[in-house]
Parts: sequence; structure tokens; C-alpha cells
Amino acid sequence: MAAKTEGRVIAQNKKARHDYFIEETYEAGVVLKGTEIKSIRAGRVNIKDSFARIENGELFLHNAHISHYEQGNQFNHDPLRTRKLLLHRREINKLIGKSQQAGYSIVPLKVYIKNGVAKVLIGLAKGKKKYDKREALKQKDAKRDMERAIRREMKGE
Repeated sequence: MAAKTEGRVIAQNKKARHDYFIEETYEAGVVLKGTEIKSIRAGRVNIKDSFARIENGELFLHNAHISHYEQGNQFNHDPLRTRKLLLHRREINKLIGKSQQAGYSIVPLKVYIKNGVAKVLIGLAKGKKKYDKREALKQKDAKRDMERAIRREMKGE
């Protein structure tokens, strides 16, 4: 269920943690075509505006941009094509039940290479309200200020 990313992180969706409360994470494989894995290994992936949706009992990744591979010529792929995500049936069923509740979505958090295979860490997320985001920023600023003060104290001694 909660996946640990052991591989090399290629792309992260930092905005997802700002916009959503991440309740659960799942590690999913990605069905890729031709030159897509070469582009991913080169780090040419953007998942900032992407999302996952369950259609006909299968999970699909929408709006993930995997750039063309430079040496790919006519065999290159469509950069914004919808890609199938691979999860166990029980995980998909769990996601179906939880994502149908109001306010829940499935968002990709990071793309990474693990044992030579591209993986996507997806999270079951509940949207934050504006005041939640402001509160999170206040806490982050307060933590940063405390760390600065501690560092200044250490230098002063």
C-alpha cells in the first residue's frame, strides 16, 4: 500500500502536496510505448497538471507530458497521450470506493525508475480549502524561522 521510492526520482508534483491532503499512496506501473521510457530516463517528464481517473475498472493517467525522444524520428509518441496505470485489482477496487466520495481525487506524486522500470507514485487526495493552504504556509514559515534562529544561535557560540 504505502510505497517507498527506492529508485531514481525523475519528476515530482510538489504542487499536489500544497493543493491536497494525501491520505494514501500506491505504487503503479505505467504502460509505455516505444520511445517513452527513453524520454523518462532522460528526465523529460512533467506531471504538474496531470491526474488519474478510473474508467471501466482500469486506472488511467491523463495530462502527463512525456516529451518526444530526440532520436525517435517517425516512431515518436504523442506527448500527452492517456497512459494506463498498473495496479492490483484489490487496490483499484479500494480506489474506486474511496475516490467516488465527494472531494477525493487521484493525483500522481512522482515518477521514478525502480529496477529499470518506470513507476508512478499516486496518492488518494482530498482537496484543501484556501484557509488550509494559508495555514500550511504559515506553519512552514514558522518552522523555517525557528530553524534560522537555531542556526544563528549555533554560529553565535
